[in-house]
Amino acid sequence: MQNVTVYTKNNCIQCMMTKKTLSQYGVSYVEKNVEEDPAAMAFLKDQGYQAVPVVFSNTAEPIKGFRPDLLAEVAKAI
Repeated sequence: MQNVTVYTKNNCIQCMMTKKTLSQYGVSYVEKNVEEDPAAMAFLKDQGYQAVPVVFSNTAEPIKGFRPDLLAEVAKAI
């Protein structure tokens, strides 16, 4: 089973496009908004990330930014 987590923030166009693309591929995901979840913000900072979106999946390397090509690869792995 594919586990996908998308780290986002409010009013982020790249975040919205990432979620839309995953939904179009039928990929279910858990969203963690770093503006509303301090633990999510701390996790990303601990991992060395300074911007969102970041997509974590158990079948691929983390995806930084809006990368439709890499999101398609995640969808294929399901």
